[in-house]
Amino acid sequence: MNINMMFLFVVHRDYYLCRMKGEPSAVQIVRVCKEDHSFELDTEALSKILLAPEIRDKHVVVLSVAGAFRKGKSFLLDFMLRYMYRKGDENWLGQDDEPLTGFSWRGGSEPETTGIQLWSEVFLVPKSDGTEVAVVLMDTQGAFDNESTVKDCATIFALSTMTSSIQIYNLSQNIQEDDLQQLQLFIIFFLMTKYYGRLAMDEIFLKPFQSLMFLIRDWSFPYEYSYGFKGGNEFLDKRLQVKEAQHEELQTVREHIHSCFTKISCFLLPHPGLKVATSPAFNGQLSDVGPDFKEQLQSLIPKLLHPDRLAEKEINGNKVTCMGLLEFFKAYIKIYQGEDLPQPKTMLMATAEANNLAAVAAAKDLYYKNMEKVCGGDLPYVSPDSLAEKHQFFFREALHEFSSTKKMGGQEFCDRYKQQLEMELEEMWQSFTKHNESKNLFSAFRTPAVLFVLVCLLYILSGILLFIGLSTFALVCDCTLGVVMMAMLTWAFIRYTGRYHSVGGAIDQAAGVLLEQVRPVCVGSFTFEGRQRNYVSHKMKLGCKKCRHSNLHFKMN
Repeated sequence: MNINMMFLFVVHRDYYLCRMKGEPSAVQIVRVCKEDHSFELDTEALSKILLAPEIRDKHVVVLSVAGAFRKGKSFLLDFMLRYMYRKGDENWLGQDDEPLTGFSWRGGSEPETTGIQLWSEVFLVPKSDGTEVAVVLMDTQGAFDNESTVKDCATIFALSTMTSSIQIYNLSQNIQEDDLQQLQLFIIFFLMTKYYGRLAMDEIFLKPFQSLMFLIRDWSFPYEYSYGFKGGNEFLDKRLQVKEAQHEELQTVREHIHSCFTKISCFLLPHPGLKVATSPAFNGQLSDVGPDFKEQLQSLIPKLLHPDRLAEKEINGNKVTCMGLLEFFKAYIKIYQGEDLPQPKTMLMATAEANNLAAVAAAKDLYYKNMEKVCGGDLPYVSPDSLAEKHQFFFREALHEFSSTKKMGGQEFCDRYKQQLEMELEEMWQSFTKHNESKNLFSAFRTPAVLFVLVCLLYILSGILLFIGLSTFALVCDCTLGVVMMAMLTWAFIRYTGRYHSVGGAIDQAAGVLLEQVRPVCVGSFTFEGRQRNYVSHKMKLGCKKCRHSNLHFKMN
């Protein structure tokens, strides 16, 4: 018992040290409240993982492991982590005395993982076609422990299946009929209506989930079906075979499973060894693991994580990015807040909402990136006309991006999100306009410049009026000059302290109105049209003088 407790202390100590150092670690993104069995999504933690600049726009592959508790799910995921970090090394399994680290795991009979966890580092994997995909590893709470309700288990399995592209169903020793019935229980409310998975806009029906792999642990009958995928798929075909002699209930279970997943496979894995199962001091060292288990691990994991076998997450044929996956998580978690399992119609609406929100986010991201190239960051000031022209072009491009994305919910439903996109793009445009205007040096000093010029003009005018004897008018100019100087000092105080924004805004507005009144007169005098108007006015005055002179000469004669 003491050795076991010491081992647990070391594992958790290393885990928290990794978190403090900022090293990759398991991050809890879905928490289960034991008091009321509600679910909470840690949006901030999930955003830090999925919105990292280098991966946010990449198509995502989500590999999840689900199943009953204490069956070695986290243990298996840690070998996957080891492969991802060392896949260029033929000896990626490591040394015989090397402890297994990554997702928290331990021996014993009590559950370890709660809720849903993601590995904090997302792996970028190049594929043979030249593209890169982002691979996310997901660990889930074990089902059917002594603290979880059926709804808890169904929710965890449903969330992981809906958000993953590869779901590993981790089973022990065999595929029992109750394993299939539990699997059906977890997914049956998706199949109660034929509308789930339908693209309502073009009436295409697709299977709602992608890849399901049965992983049979501790397989004891290699003389019937050999270890690995070959024996596993033969065994699975027999287990999922629909026969006429079967009871209708058994046929329905198998038909439901086949209708839910695009691809179904099976892998038979031997027992890891007696020391792994019974030793409290076991910490993952390969020296205690059986040779058959190690051999099959070296077959399973490289095939499972081979770049060309990684299935990218899709919703109705649309590949999902990391940024889009965040929207799906946020939409799906909402429907599991009630006491009952969600209805299929609710699921459809949640999927349609997340689908449209992901399209909105992608369109906004496109607009933002394009505008950043024009006036973002340290780029110089852009003329308002040129910026408005770019905005119109990128605005239409973003709307086209949204419209060209396949969406669910029907035209009327999608139009609401299109209007939302237009409003948010206009808000972004206003933000870019203000940011660009702040780079205009004259704009920054417009108010003090206008007030300073006004002070100078009033001072000169006051002197002229005083010189020609109009002392009363000169006094009015002096009083006005004092008010303007007070406004200048007030404006400077507001800018320095950041207080009384309404007063500062009023001064800016007054200076702007004054400038707008003066600008047409000043600009008109120096433009071609202004000079032309002045020339015509001058000629008309000369003509009138000549006309009056001729009339006078005529009268004298």
